Amino acid sequence: MGNSCVGPNLGANGFLQSVTAAVWRTRPPEDRLPPPNPESSEKTDKNVGGPDSSKAPEDPKRPSDSDPKPSDNAPPMPVQSTPPETVKITPKDHEPRNQQQVVVEPEKPIKPEVKTEVKEEGPKPTDDGKPRKPSHVKRLSSAGLQMESVLGRKTGNIKEIYSLGRKLGQGQFGTTFFCIEKGTGKEFACKSIAKRKLTTEEDVEDVRREIQIMHHLAGHPNVIQIVGAYEDAVAVHVVMELCAGGELFDRIIQRGHYTERKAAQLARVIVGVVEACHSLGVMHRDLKPENFLFVNQDEEAPLKTIDFGLSVFFRPGETFTDVVGSPYYVAPEVLRKHYGPECDVWSAGVIIYILLSGVPPFWDETEQGIFEQVLKGDLDFASEPWPSISEGAKDLVRRMLVRDPKKRLTAHEVLCHPWVQVDGVAPDKPLDSAVLTRLKQFSAMNKLKKIAIRVIAESLSEEEIAGLKEMFKMIDADNSGQITLEELKNGLERVGANLKDSEILNLMQAADVDNSGTIDYGEFVAAMLHLNKVQKEDHLYAAFSYFDKDGSGYITRDELQQGCEQFGLEDVYLDDIIREVDQDNDGRIDYSEFVAMMQDTALAAKGLHNTKSIAFREATKQ
Repeated sequence: MGNSCVGPNLGANGFLQSVTAAVWRTRPPEDRLPPPNPESSEKTDKNVGGPDSSKAPEDPKRPSDSDPKPSDNAPPMPVQSTPPETVKITPKDHEPRNQQQVVVEPEKPIKPEVKTEVKEEGPKPTDDGKPRKPSHVKRLSSAGLQMESVLGRKTGNIKEIYSLGRKLGQGQFGTTFFCIEKGTGKEFACKSIAKRKLTTEEDVEDVRREIQIMHHLAGHPNVIQIVGAYEDAVAVHVVMELCAGGELFDRIIQRGHYTERKAAQLARVIVGVVEACHSLGVMHRDLKPENFLFVNQDEEAPLKTIDFGLSVFFRPGETFTDVVGSPYYVAPEVLRKHYGPECDVWSAGVIIYILLSGVPPFWDETEQGIFEQVLKGDLDFASEPWPSISEGAKDLVRRMLVRDPKKRLTAHEVLCHPWVQVDGVAPDKPLDSAVLTRLKQFSAMNKLKKIAIRVIAESLSEEEIAGLKEMFKMIDADNSGQITLEELKNGLERVGANLKDSEILNLMQAADVDNSGTIDYGEFVAAMLHLNKVQKEDHLYAAFSYFDKDGSGYITRDELQQGCEQFGLEDVYLDDIIREVDQDNDGRIDYSEFVAMMQDTALAAKGLHNTKSIAFREATKQ
């Protein structure tokens, strides 16, 4: 689960001043990133009456001695050792999940500004200096412990499958452990979330949604891969791939800043994740260098996005009002409580600025000052090293950090910017959205594989397909339960696809396995299911067993016909399907041949281009 931050109030003695002292902790001296302008640090200290009058927010660390240093007479800056902690505005009264999070309730949340009068949870001192218990706070027993199941389903015992080892990290709501799968010896990470910390039903829903979104994004090369979710009496355990290379944040600290070529390479990865999330209807809302991990210590190690605790599903045109994120990276429209997925592009722009310069673009000693800078501050391209950075890099950053989200570049447009492209050259073909990519993959499959995937899709848990359910509802504009050709066309256009009508018709016919003229929910889920779920061994075996009715270990022609008829498929060329998959030409399909078909993407691609094959006629006809 992620962090959340408060919105701004620019008035004297306003909202931020009342929260800052409770949130930001001073830290022992340690390296951090310096402010972009050292003189501004002196000025800020004087304005706030010295270090004791306003707690400094946590800031990125100082990377190296090569960065600009404050003048000799500058006072030592207060420094912190961890990324920024943040707080969340919520309309519900409940206890903080831990001491690092403060939950406050505004008198009336309005746009674009947050009310200055707030109620803070926790005891407040009386006139005689003694703390008194606030009357408006209700102490609630943990919703996570009260309900029968957080995940809403029975799971296996994680301790029978994995051995949990040393602690890898501690978050606000969960602890991550090193773990080993007992049967294979494979190494993973396990995030354990204590159910007692899930104090409200909203907290429980946050955990469910985080797991749903991780399943929804599974298969992307730069998103942390979820292996499974388990639950016992005291905790929810999320097993995921192990990333042992450390945070992007730490590598920035070590380097000071990156070369343009390396920064552009990382920008492609970061914005590529944003584009994939947005095309799948997910908004991250907490992008920052700490939420990107390297798989290993190698210089060219793959980078993975983590922590979807603040992420949400969204529909095109939908606006959000809850103020969440982290101070240095939060978009101005989030602070004004009226935003959409464009906020992720702003956060990515801040990260790129830091990759190139080593300092955040909007900096101040206080939390309020940071928000004021985010809302009104100017970008600094005059200080080192910006004079030596290319105009292309500056142009991209400027266009990603436009305060009007409607004028800001989309993630897709960022990926098409010359500076982000490999060697500054635009790709030969336009980038496909995740939706279009998956539809194209499905259209290339033969009937047997499509039906097998449909069988697998129907066996998946609700949390694994929740994201696809949201996407189906987004495309099914009239809520009929069927996606028409026009709805598919509009849906693809919304995620940036630029296709001819004939191409959309081909995709429609490929997904419409029962030839009804529309795509129902089951067909949509099957068509959009990522191949990484299809190719899991237990899923493959279940799909094979669906066809192998007598358990002989072979799929015969009669069994294949029976399986097709159960899905309403009658006019199917069974002999052609068997001939393509049957490698030993014995007239039937054994399990190894079935697995080879399901795992071989080259076989599917061959089928797409083999227009002479009757088995693929429907998927390829013009």
